[in-house]
Amino acid sequence: MLRKMKWKKWVKGTALAGIFFFGLGVIGLGSIYFYAYLQGEPSLIESNNTLIYDSKDQVIGVIRGDENRYWVPLEEIPDFIIDATIEVEDQHFYTHNGFDFKRIAGAVIADIKAMSKAQGASTITQQYARNLYLNHEKTWKRKLNEALYALRLEMFYDKDTILEGYLNTIFYGHGAYGIEAAAQTYFHKSVEELSPAEGFFLVGIPKGPTRYSPYNNFELAKNRQQHIINIMEDRGFLTKTESLLTKREVLDLKERGTTSIPSVAPYFQDLVIRELGKKLNLTREDIKGGGFRIYTTLNVEHQAAMEEEVENTINTNSDIQIASLAVNPKTGAISALIGGRDFDKSPFNRVVQAKRMPGSSFKPFLYYAALENGYAPNTMLQSRPTEFELADGTVYQPSNFNGYYADAPITLATALALSDNIYAVKTNLFLGPEKVANTAERFGIHGPIPANASLALGTYSVAPIEMAGAYSLLANKGIPTSPYTIRKVTDIDGNVIYEHEDKKKKPVLDKKLAFVLSHLMTGMFDEQLNGYMRVTGASIAPELTRQYAGKSGTTRSDSWMVGFSPSLVTAVWTGYDDNRHLEKTEEHSYSKKIWAGFMEAAHEGQPYELFKAPDGVKGVYIDPHSGQLATPYCPAQRLTYFVQGTEPTEYCTDHMPDGSEETEEPEQEKEKSRWRSIIDWIF
Repeated sequence: MLRKMKWKKWVKGTALAGIFFFGLGVIGLGSIYFYAYLQGEPSLIESNNTLIYDSKDQVIGVIRGDENRYWVPLEEIPDFIIDATIEVEDQHFYTHNGFDFKRIAGAVIADIKAMSKAQGASTITQQYARNLYLNHEKTWKRKLNEALYALRLEMFYDKDTILEGYLNTIFYGHGAYGIEAAAQTYFHKSVEELSPAEGFFLVGIPKGPTRYSPYNNFELAKNRQQHIINIMEDRGFLTKTESLLTKREVLDLKERGTTSIPSVAPYFQDLVIRELGKKLNLTREDIKGGGFRIYTTLNVEHQAAMEEEVENTINTNSDIQIASLAVNPKTGAISALIGGRDFDKSPFNRVVQAKRMPGSSFKPFLYYAALENGYAPNTMLQSRPTEFELADGTVYQPSNFNGYYADAPITLATALALSDNIYAVKTNLFLGPEKVANTAERFGIHGPIPANASLALGTYSVAPIEMAGAYSLLANKGIPTSPYTIRKVTDIDGNVIYEHEDKKKKPVLDKKLAFVLSHLMTGMFDEQLNGYMRVTGASIAPELTRQYAGKSGTTRSDSWMVGFSPSLVTAVWTGYDDNRHLEKTEEHSYSKKIWAGFMEAAHEGQPYELFKAPDGVKGVYIDPHSGQLATPYCPAQRLTYFVQGTEPTEYCTDHMPDGSEETEEPEQEKEKSRWRSIIDWIF
């Protein structure tokens, strides 16, 4: 009886102890969960990585030390890679809460039997937590922190987000972090281009990046791939035929160290790092490993369109170079930039580092000075071969393209549209080269600029970014903006350490003259201004579906096209780094074709915009050749804007029937004028 009572007492005590310890465990587990919850949402980016974002806050570059890591969305990773990763690394990923207890128990039993750590039981979530926040020390403290971080990841993020992060951060050996880096390192392909055989090959590497490196032991890496294919067949992801064909596929493994991971807009990102270094007085290495978040102005659609135009236009066998950029004239934000044909071969950024002669694309600065000093769009000067005797006794004799001249007076509007050099040099010498040089500096062209007779023809070297900024001044009605790439920068905790300020600046140009000149620059695409030559934009005019202003420029070694709509300025330069002459006809057309194709792509789907005339400007229809008011008898009529009070008052008499002259405005023209006034008032 006594023994029975003792037994009951022992059972009761044991039960109470069990309940106590169970309750203690529940409380402890609850406390752990509560603690993890209080810690909040953990960051999904390694703290020492610097991230670069585009204009829509999407990651375009992940930088750590000297390595670039590139993030690819889960939907861009092939399903066979995702499925294989889950089956091999964490079969119950989508059903557990961060810990696979069944797998842990199995690993413990296996370790006991082997009397060593034979198996691992870390889930994808645990591995991701380790990659993000911890080192790989085998200590209890690290294990505990790993568990806490895994718990927090599962609390605050969905499974797809965790899986995407894991696939973009896991180490695949030889400096390749993430599946995209691995695909580029081993196969010189994007992850989207991988075959199942290549994908399964990569999935096998993270288990032991050194052991299963194909560069260290290809046979072992291949055996690992075969094992993964067997798993995929056994679990119904592959048929026997698919499995057999996948195993037999010959892998085109690339040589070690012969590739670098491609980047979104590498020249742009390089400029971002340069710009940030100057603003915060940091070295390149400080920035790369500083954990910064750099929010930029890059529009990836614009960038892709610009790159596509370059690829489709320039002969792949040519070593000609390019510099191009697109800028919002109202803010200065650079939305696209290409500094050369291949960043890996030549990181020299020609947009900011190259200084080249702009040729006739310099002329808008000249003609703004002319408008400021009494010229009007219909000011007439002779276009004929001319020798200019300079103050030092030397003779300067410029020439027009292919030796074509009007041998008659032409208007400023025609001279700009046809790029007449005689008109330009006469204007330069009449105004004084010093005045023209000063005007160019007002446009943002860095001086000192040599004041000489040839300045009118763009013989002073400039950087493409300067030209884009200068033309932005016209597009923005005379208000200056400076091209920039960085919107803001934060530290790892989200504290803003730099932010671009859109400072309100006073106009440096007269808005009426800026508009008049901008509208004159639309003439390069208007064949009503054809004269002794076609307008300089005639070759691309049929491709353009909206109003643009621009100016091309050509020297023996340079080809330029710079132009704008009210909302976007684009500058394109093409030429050779060694200044050799452009001898092939197609080379002279590259800049215009790229500019036209890009501008059309960038404006696709956008509202149609016109250059709006400010108060104090009047538009009238003139005969482009005489510069006088057009009549119904003029074969060409162009709407031309003048500062009010400077517009012509007389009608063209060059095209009257039978040579007669009209002294009064024809009734038909009066009717047309009334309708034009109504249309101008509406629009």
